[in-house]
Amino acid sequence: MPDATPMPEVGQPAPDFEARNQDGETIRLSDYRGRKVALYFYPKDDTPGCTKQACSLRDGYQALLDAGIAVLGVSADDVDSHATFADKYELPFPLLADPEHEILNRYGVWGERNLYGRTFMGIKRTTFLIDEDGIIRHIIKRPRVGEHAQEVLDKFGVA
Repeated sequence: MPDATPMPEVGQPAPDFEARNQDGETIRLSDYRGRKVALYFYPKDDTPGCTKQACSLRDGYQALLDAGIAVLGVSADDVDSHATFADKYELPFPLLADPEHEILNRYGVWGERNLYGRTFMGIKRTTFLIDEDGIIRHIIKRPRVGEHAQEVLDKFGVA
């Protein structure tokens, strides 16, 4: 099972996309031009690691906003799943639904994974840090889910 597409690299423009968030609103990455963006991809709503990561970003959200950093989460879950997850944990940032894997493939995060000796296709937990001009400045391939907000601040150099 080969990976769908290669991951974009640091220094390249972040691939643009549009998707619906947990409120059914259409969000485009290009709408965030002029702001830093932490674009994070996670495997599944309301699972232990994904919840820990989302809650870290929620708890550090004001510090991220103060640093001019927008947060966008993406998974293959649908809008209804995102709405339930966001409401349950009071997540203040958009969660984008990508059930067709269009954004996941564009960012090269949909691919072969191995868990407990079992190989399957899934989402590779990855965060892309994008600057105000839409250029990828950092890629966090194995984020520390419990400290992710601080990790984003550190990588952007605004800690």
